Amino acid sequence: MSENFNHTNSSLYSEDLAPIGAEKRTWTTWNYAALWISMSLCIPTYMLSSSLIEGGMNWWQAILTIFLGNTIVLIPMILNGHAGAKYGIPFPVFARSSFGTVGANIPAMLRAIVACGWFGIQTWIGGFALFQMVRLWVPSIASLPQIFPDSFGLETGPALCFFLFWLLNMYVVYLGVDSIRKLLVFKAIFLPIAALALLAWAIVAAKGLGPILATPSKFTNSADFFSFFFPALTGMVGFWATLSLNIPDFTRYATSQNAQIKGQIYGLPTSMTLFAFVGVVVTSATFIVFGETIWDPVILAGKFENKLLVSIAMIAVAISTLATNIAANIVSPANDFANLSPSKIDFRKGGYITGIIGILIFPWKLIADPSGYIFTWLVGYSSLLGPVGGIMIVDYYFIRKQTLSINDLYDSNGIYSFKKGFNSAAIIALIVGIIPNIPGFFTTIKVFSSDAFPSWIIGLYNYAWFVGFGISGLVYWLLMKNKK
Repeated sequence: MSENFNHTNSSLYSEDLAPIGAEKRTWTTWNYAALWISMSLCIPTYMLSSSLIEGGMNWWQAILTIFLGNTIVLIPMILNGHAGAKYGIPFPVFARSSFGTVGANIPAMLRAIVACGWFGIQTWIGGFALFQMVRLWVPSIASLPQIFPDSFGLETGPALCFFLFWLLNMYVVYLGVDSIRKLLVFKAIFLPIAALALLAWAIVAAKGLGPILATPSKFTNSADFFSFFFPALTGMVGFWATLSLNIPDFTRYATSQNAQIKGQIYGLPTSMTLFAFVGVVVTSATFIVFGETIWDPVILAGKFENKLLVSIAMIAVAISTLATNIAANIVSPANDFANLSPSKIDFRKGGYITGIIGILIFPWKLIADPSGYIFTWLVGYSSLLGPVGGIMIVDYYFIRKQTLSINDLYDSNGIYSFKKGFNSAAIIALIVGIIPNIPGFFTTIKVFSSDAFPSWIIGLYNYAWFVGFGISGLVYWLLMKNKK
C-alpha cells in the first residue's frame, strides 16, 4: 500500500473489508490458475456449451463462441484485479472510489443478487443430482403428491432434495469457509476424471469422434447464425461478468500484479474452453445415441442403467457442486451484504442472506431450457453488470490514474464521500447504461410484444454487456471530466 492505513470510521470498516497486509499476500500465478480451473470445472460450464449445441451451433462454432467470450471478459477481469493486488481491498471497498462510500452499496447489491441467483442454480443442480440418485433406489419419490402450485413449476420430489442440499450448504456456511478446503481438493481431482470418463463414453457410444464432429449446424444461413451468435457471445461474457467486478476479492491476496495477470490468462480461457469441449462432444453424442439432444449432464447420467454407477456419479456431482457454490457464490455476496452494515453483518449472516434469496429467485425456472439460461439469465444480468464494470474501470484508470487514498475509502467524510456518500455521476451513468437494454429484456421475457419497440432498440439487448459497458463508461467519463 502507498500509505499507512488508519481506519477512522467504524461504520465503513470491518475485519472482512480491511486491506490485506503484505504478509498475507501469498497467492502466486499457480494459485490463480488453479482457482480458475477449479471454478471453470462445474456443471454450469458444461451446460453453457451444451446449450449452444442445443441452440443450433455445431461443435467448432460453440467452442469458438466460448473462447471469444472468455477472452473478452478476461480484459475487465485483469483491469479490475489491479486495484485488489495493489491496495489489498475487496470489491465493495474498491467501488467506493467511483460510487461513493454509501453509493458503493448499489453495485455491491447488483452483484450480490446475481450471485444469489448463481447460488440457487448450483444448489438446484446439486439437489437434482441427489434426486436422480434417490429415485433409482426409491422410485416412489418421483410420484409424491404435488404440494406446490402449478405456477411454481416445481415437483415435490426434486423440491425435497433441493431443500436438503440447501440445508447442507447453509451448514457449511455455519462452519465457515475453511471447512470447504477438502471438498475443493476432492473436486479438483474428481471432476477432471469424470469429464474424461464422459468424453470416453461419448466417443465410444457414438463410434468415434467423426460422427460427433460431423454433426452440422442447424443454421441454414448467416443471418440466422448471427442472430443467435451475438446474444450467445454476450451470454458467454455474462457468465463471468460477476467475477469481472469482484475479482479484487481474490486478487487482494496476490504476491504481485504479474501473479494475478498471468494466473488469470493461463487459467480462465483455457480451462473454460477445454471443459466446454467436453460438453460439446457429449451433447452432440446424445443426439446420435438417444435421438435427442440432452444438454443437462445430470439428466444424462440418470439415463444409465447401472444404479451403483449413477449413484456414485450423482454424489460426486453434489459434493463438487457444494464446493463450487461456497467458493464462487457465497464468499463474494457475503462481503457485499457485509458492506451494507459492516458492524452488524458478518460472513455467516451474509451467507444466510444469500441462501434465502437463492431460493426466492426460483433457480429451477432459470435453467429449465437453454434459451432461458442464455437469453434471460446470462444476457439479462450482464445488462446490469456491464455498466458497473465500465464505470469502475474508467474511474480507476482515467479519473484516478490507478491512485487511491486507502484511508478515505474507509472515511465517511473523505474524498470519496462526494455528496452524502453518493457520487451522482456514477449513478446517472449507471442508469443511462441500463436503459437501452430494458426494452429488449422485457420483450425477451414476454412482458411486451416484439412490435412494442423499434427492432433496432430491441436488438441492442443482444449486445447488452457491451452496450452497458460502453455507454456507462463514456457518460461517467464526461460527467467526471466536467466536475474538475
